[in-house]
Amino acid sequence: MHAVDRFREDFDQFLSERVKPREPRNLYDPMIYILNLGGKRVRPVLVLMAAEIFGSDHRKALNAALAIETFHNFSLIHDDIMDAAPLRRGNTTVHERWDINTGILSGDAMLIYAYRLFESYTGETFRELAMLFSKTAIEVCEGQQYDIDFETREEVTIEEYIKMIEYKTAVLVGASLKMGAIVAGASQEDRNAIYEFGRLLGIAFQLQDDYLDAFGDPETFGKQVGGDIIENKKTFLYLTALARSQREEAQQLEHLYSISPRDASGKIEAVKALFEGSGAAELTRQEIQKYTVKAFEVLKTLHIPEEKKELLRKYGSSLMDREV
Repeated sequence: MHAVDRFREDFDQFLSERVKPREPRNLYDPMIYILNLGGKRVRPVLVLMAAEIFGSDHRKALNAALAIETFHNFSLIHDDIMDAAPLRRGNTTVHERWDINTGILSGDAMLIYAYRLFESYTGETFRELAMLFSKTAIEVCEGQQYDIDFETREEVTIEEYIKMIEYKTAVLVGASLKMGAIVAGASQEDRNAIYEFGRLLGIAFQLQDDYLDAFGDPETFGKQVGGDIIENKKTFLYLTALARSQREEAQQLEHLYSISPRDASGKIEAVKALFEGSGAAELTRQEIQKYTVKAFEVLKTLHIPEEKKELLRKYGSSLMDREV
């Protein structure tokens, strides 16, 4: 079994060979830019890891891995435009470096390119990959729409929020693993189980991302800390704090989420104090742990050797071990 670093290196090499400068430059340069901002390559690594875990040469899954990473970064370009975000992975976002129209069009081209990458597979493998990708892509869009809708809705339940992050983030993690399993020809039972492992881990990952948005170290987080607070996003932290706060504190929190001061630093600190004081910060940490444990429970049902389950468990743990 190859180490995670090997999967990442092989993927980056494949990316550099397949995605190169071409005309028109203002369409393709933003694609190359965001794809080369790096990150941990979580989703493509999961595709390659699953393919090898189920007995295939991981290189057979490189096109599927690139499709997943291309789609993920397409969604980030458009998310950053909608959120007016200045930073992505510690670097200037595409729409800030170029302009909004370029970001929209380059993102569209990335989505089309992602679909084309499945053309390297044939027969039933192509059909199942394409069907899973289409299902996942529309769910990600639905999740993004829920996220937008929640910004203007007065009431959002915690259950609705979990569904939103499941669609916006977790289904793509699950699909990454399932794609590797499909390429490897794994059984339907194992494909579904590895998907469920990824879905649950993806929910934990997004809850942690939301937590780090408020309490993360800006030097290691890679995005603008407090961005969700600035944008008045009703995250798990916010919804839990609202439910657990006394009337006066709840009203203060609602007021803070109704204003958009030019200098948001005071707002961010006040909101974080309410998150801590209400116990929402601690409950969010507990929720992250709950979904992580549930994900690891699913691994017990996979029909693979224990050492391969342990590889998935270790990689999952490493994803949840991000700096605060």
